[in-house]
Amino acid sequence: MGRFHPHPDSHPHPDSHTHPDSHTHPDSHTHPDSHTHPGSVGDHSGYSTGAERVEVLERILGENERVARANRAAFDAAGVTVVNLMSAPGAGKTMLLAETLRRLAPHRRIGIIEGDIETSLDADRLEGFGAAIALVNTGNGFGGECHLDAPMVASALPRLPLSELDLVIIENVGNLVCPAEFAVGEDRRAMMFAVTEGEEKPLKYPVMFRSADLVLVNKTDLLPYLDFDAEAFRRNLDAVHPRVDVLAVSARTGEGIDAWCDWLANLLGAPGVAPIQR
Repeated sequence: MGRFHPHPDSHPHPDSHTHPDSHTHPDSHTHPDSHTHPGSVGDHSGYSTGAERVEVLERILGENERVARANRAAFDAAGVTVVNLMSAPGAGKTMLLAETLRRLAPHRRIGIIEGDIETSLDADRLEGFGAAIALVNTGNGFGGECHLDAPMVASALPRLPLSELDLVIIENVGNLVCPAEFAVGEDRRAMMFAVTEGEEKPLKYPVMFRSADLVLVNKTDLLPYLDFDAEAFRRNLDAVHPRVDVLAVSARTGEGIDAWCDWLANLLGAPGVAPIQR
């Protein structure tokens, strides 16, 4: 699924460098009107997309969109704001959520949908902070689905007291590709990036970074020990998603967590801030 994502016409298009007529061109393997992105290089001739595969993907994404709309209707009916939190494995989402709950749970009614291929380890780490938690394991997929889709999120809703909540945060499965391709009914998307991943990641995984409303740059406490080029990272991020909101945080030390909590509070309609228009 990583090579496909829905375009505004709601049809999935390949991120590969082939034209729908399946013909490649010897100069660059692209057709001038193909759906490539700036900076695309390499030999993509080994990856082709047939009509049958596209038809299957259209059915999958179409069903996902239908369920995402139903999820959105359920959230709206309950008056709940939903944030889809995505990242690579190990970027620090669970630690961020623990710090978030320490600050917000005494004042806001929060639910967590915890997505993991296997185990309840992350869900267990968030117990005791005052949030309602629904765990979704994706291990029954093809060796373990690498993302949460709208039907998976829908399966978690009966296990959350939606009418009693203000905010639901979805901790998606750690992956820099597939989670960005599946709407789940969220209001906003936040993407966590760890400085240990390298400044080139926005260029290598543009769909993920482009889909985010907010990029959280985590593990800033490690910067003195890394060769991370913060200016190059910001240039690369601007190349794929200019003017996206960015917050520097350290879930370990607490740096920037208050600003993240303010961002969440603003979504909920804090005094002086316009709430989300549903």
